[in-house]
Amino acid sequence: MQPIPLAATTRAYPDTDNIIENVHAGSVAVVDVQGRLLYSAGDPHYPTFTRSALKPFQALPFILSDGHARFGLGRDELALLCASHSGEDMHLQGVQSILDKIGLDPGHLECGCATPLFYEFTGQRAPDREWTPLHHNCSGKHSGFLAWCRLHGAPTAGYVKRSHPLQQAIRSTLADAVGMPAESMPTGIDGCSAPNYAMPLSRLAHLYARLGQGNADPQLGAAMGDLCDAMTARPDLVSGTARTDLSWMTAGGGDWVAKVGADAVQTIGIRSAGLGIAVKIADGNSRALHPVVYSVLEQLGLLDDARRAVLEQYRQPLIRNARGAVAGDIRTLFTLAPAA
Repeated sequence: MQPIPLAATTRAYPDTDNIIENVHAGSVAVVDVQGRLLYSAGDPHYPTFTRSALKPFQALPFILSDGHARFGLGRDELALLCASHSGEDMHLQGVQSILDKIGLDPGHLECGCATPLFYEFTGQRAPDREWTPLHHNCSGKHSGFLAWCRLHGAPTAGYVKRSHPLQQAIRSTLADAVGMPAESMPTGIDGCSAPNYAMPLSRLAHLYARLGQGNADPQLGAAMGDLCDAMTARPDLVSGTARTDLSWMTAGGGDWVAKVGADAVQTIGIRSAGLGIAVKIADGNSRALHPVVYSVLEQLGLLDDARRAVLEQYRQPLIRNARGAVAGDIRTLFTLAPAA
């Protein structure tokens, strides 16, 4: 099986028909809490680097070691362990709080420096200044990495190396959770320098079906519950102003746990329906991702009028030129197929 066309961008002149200009292929997997494939588009087992959709599961070794209790981390700080945050004050203060509790400072973060995502997603111009690792969207995850090191007496320097005990613990815990041999998960380096893993899209969807069940997960119960509860309670900390994960989880009203990943990966766990959804746009173009996710939710019957109102901006987004004139739109092309 191969990815199929999921979305297209169009272009038109006023009062003329829209013409397809670009087509974005991809794949969708929808599974139940047992991992059984229910619906798909394209290749539901497409090998996919998980990118930031992995973050809740990278936090698992720390949570399973009861590190959050040991250091007194609250729900909001747990949300930041799973975050691709926007570098707003609430995010920076939360990450600094974690570092303070473990006795370290931002200089120990090995995620690198980056302009806060707040400016990209709000369309504002970023000030001309030097940014610190604290502003990086992955600094919450990395503060959790450092917390694991402090908890276990492991070196804090070089914690992003694949050979470090932390990364070995993450790899082993993830392989056990996903039910795959560790050597079957290809390894790459993520944008924040930590190891990242690839797996079939359906396996990623299954992780989110289970995360969505929280405490009810038979294997990781309380740890899944702590992470899911934190993410759904504070989606603004997991993402930020004008971000899609904030929109998906707000629309879900505590029933949906969502996490986007770089290069057009999206995962959602639906507690009440017992579903896990994973989407990958093959060319990595995120402008196609959000209308596709909206369409998946619509086709699964998960959108009522209230949720449609929250998410309308993603249904068929307009494309505007530099003067603000409408030049086209982004529309979806697929229908989910029930599993045979």
